[in-house]
Parts: sequence; structure tokens; C-alpha cells
Amino acid sequence: MIDPTKLKDLIKLMVDNDLTEIDLQDEKETVTIRRGHAPGAAAPVVYAAPPQAATAPAAAPAAAPAAAPAAASGDAGLIAIESPMVGTFYSAANPDSAPFVSAGAKITGSTVVCLIEAMKVFNEIKAEKTGTVERVLVKNGEAVEFGQKLFLIRP
Repeated sequence: MIDPTKLKDLIKLMVDNDLTEIDLQDEKETVTIRRGHAPGAAAPVVYAAPPQAATAPAAAPAAAPAAAPAAASGDAGLIAIESPMVGTFYSAANPDSAPFVSAGAKITGSTVVCLIEAMKVFNEIKAEKTGTVERVLVKNGEAVEFGQKLFLIRP
């Protein structure tokens, strides 16, 4: 099984360099990651297999997120905070806590807006944008994909 840290580094490399595919192989494993540029297809697809079985992927590609309904006219001018990874979305630090942010909250670039759990690691996701949260697009405990819109922000 591929090391989660290595996988995150490979995905970051793809995003930083606007790559659509990485194909790596060593004596223990083969990894192919593909990323589309069409809307709804931005999630990386990861295949990992031992070299002798490189033609058959060991893991099925992640299901593409359902196509979002047409943007409402009220969404004009809004910017999205997107998921930087695949995982489980959590709106609060624990079930008894208030959400990090909700509609109407003022945020800055350093505001923690949610947690995403990936491989039993909880990652704080910062807004990296300044404005007001207009809508939260994901429910607590819901699975999210790389590049999936989590929040809509009015700058």
C-alpha cells in the first residue's frame, strides 16, 4: 500500500506543476495518478499495483462527485474554498463543539474553516481567502474529493 504522505506529496506536485498524470514504478509498487481539467473531473484518480500486476489496478478509482446543479444567479461574484485532499469533512473540532464557521461568518486567510480526516489524520483547513461565508456546501461527516467546493465566500 502506498504511503499516505507520499501520495499527498505526489498530488501536491501535480497541482503545483499543473500536471495531468504521474506514472511511477519501483520494485515494490506501481502508482499512476491522473487528474482531469473538466469540471467535476478534477479529483485525482490513483491506481496502485505491484509491478507484476501493473496492468490491473489494485484500487478502483474514486467515484467522481455528482455534478453540481447549475449555479444560482445569487452565486455570482462568490469564490469557493475547495478541498485540498480526499477525506471526511468535519465542521467542528468534536461533536459537542460549535462549527468552525457558518453562513455569515467573517473569515481571514488564517481562519480554520473545517477539518478533513484522511488516513486517520485530522488536517486543519484554512480559508486562505478573506470575506464572508455565504454558504457551507458540505454536511458534517460527508466524504469529500480533491478540488470539491466546500464553502462559497463573498470577498
